[in-house]
Amino acid sequence: MDKFDKAIISELRLNARQSISFISEQVNLSRSAVTERIKKLEQIGVIRGYQVLLSESQKQGVSAYFEIQHRCARCAEVIHIFTTIPEVITCQGITGDMDLLVYVHANSMQRLHEIREFIDAQADIIKIKTHVVMSEWINNQA
Repeated sequence: MDKFDKAIISELRLNARQSISFISEQVNLSRSAVTERIKKLEQIGVIRGYQVLLSESQKQGVSAYFEIQHRCARCAEVIHIFTTIPEVITCQGITGDMDLLVYVHANSMQRLHEIREFIDAQADIIKIKTHVVMSEWINNQA
């Protein structure tokens, strides 16, 4: 990726719906060059897709972060627990007194509670703290 590809990606991250003409003006390339570069970035998997991101208040269901502490020597030893739960969006190792940060989106508060109870019942889980998402102000993960 060169500076033009990076500039195109930067523009698409700002607004993936903007016109090729507008992007070409911003990055100082022709429309055809921008189109070709975008197609190439899609084909090689740098751009994996485009999505609509709803504000938290417009989403159906409920989202939460689980802070998890486990007794295993390595986080990789407990990840199998989370791969069995389809509502798990991300699972990340973190620093501090907790070991993992798991982001979940469930269709109801009842389902979120079931997921939490399932995780808490696992032998290797020492502690779980739940943080329900009330609002989303910024999301640059697209």
